[in-house]
Amino acid sequence: MLKEFKQFALKGNMIDLAVGIIIGGAFSTLVSSLVSDVIMPLLSIITSRVDFTNWFIALDGGKYASLDAATKAGAPVISYGLFISGVINFLIMAFVVFIVVKWINKLKKPEPIAPVTTKPCPFCFTDINNKATKCPSCTADIPH
Repeated sequence: MLKEFKQFALKGNMIDLAVGIIIGGAFSTLVSSLVSDVIMPLLSIITSRVDFTNWFIALDGGKYASLDAATKAGAPVISYGLFISGVINFLIMAFVVFIVVKWINKLKKPEPIAPVTTKPCPFCFTDINNKATKCPSCTADIPH
């Protein structure tokens, strides 16, 4: 069982996955900072400083000045403002990731297409070199 686990853990795909998760965690921190420290302040200027965090419904029927006051009072709440804020953060993050991936893909050079060096024999359909004048399988003369 230990041998099988070693083979599983050291597969190339597993290592690639581990590296991807580590880089993804670091990238997530970077994108979160971009969203919370750069984009959300700009968005708050555009939306006249609307604070979604205090949009909530107290299920006990009480009136509270803020979400923090309602939770400290132990009131059950539906925090739809936090949900809206989360959706906005997700959309912004998804857009930023899309832009970054698009930018990275532009930086990659396309792999050159290898020239075709073989062709099928018109008689036995075996792959032969493009320059061949005789098929090595059926010995037929290949017309040019």
